Amino acid sequence: MCIRDRLSDTVFVRLPDGRAISAPRGSSVQKILEIVQDDYDAQIVGAVVNGSLKELTYTVDFESKIVPVAMNTADGMRIYRRSLIMLLETAFAQIHPDKYVVIDHSVSFGGYFCRIEGKEQLSQEDLDELNNKMRELVEQDIQVERKEVNLQEAIAYFKAHGHNDKAQLLKHRKKDYLVMYYIGDHRDYHHGYMVPSTGYLKWFALEMAEGLSLIHI
Repeated sequence: MCIRDRLSDTVFVRLPDGRAISAPRGSSVQKILEIVQDDYDAQIVGAVVNGSLKELTYTVDFESKIVPVAMNTADGMRIYRRSLIMLLETAFAQIHPDKYVVIDHSVSFGGYFCRIEGKEQLSQEDLDELNNKMRELVEQDIQVERKEVNLQEAIAYFKAHGHNDKAQLLKHRKKDYLVMYYIGDHRDYHHGYMVPSTGYLKWFALEMAEGLSLIHI
């Protein structure tokens, strides 16, 4: 007869300050790190778990060492900016479902130039409307969902929404699936991790710059 050990209902997590805390097995990193957020000057947006960068939605099933990643670090800022771009895209799609916002390039002092496909210049009225919609989505604190999608389904989605450049690029992908992120009905794929919800994205500004809009963090 074989007696199998039963896993306990809790796991122990060691934090950078030497503390060891217990948490229900399967807890998200987000939930575990709630107790240390006040110890950080900036919002925690990710974590290094046993040496690997993870999203806050990552669940902890075994004893682990967790190092919080705040948005004032290089990894944290990448997570934040990537998520902010998706917030911008989501807000714009809700205002102008028949148009496409293009993120042209980043700038060294912490921002991105963006423009509307087929429109030469954004007006201040455009920016104000977009800013208000983004703030509204932040206030709603909508979950940012991560899903693995069949590659052909993803290609069909981008074609249907006029993103032929993305659809064409994905035709060369070797894996038969794609990780996509969702904010409500809007979805996209991004090369890297995201924040758990729109409520994390409080810090940004939209400004006019050389005839283009600038999203500034």
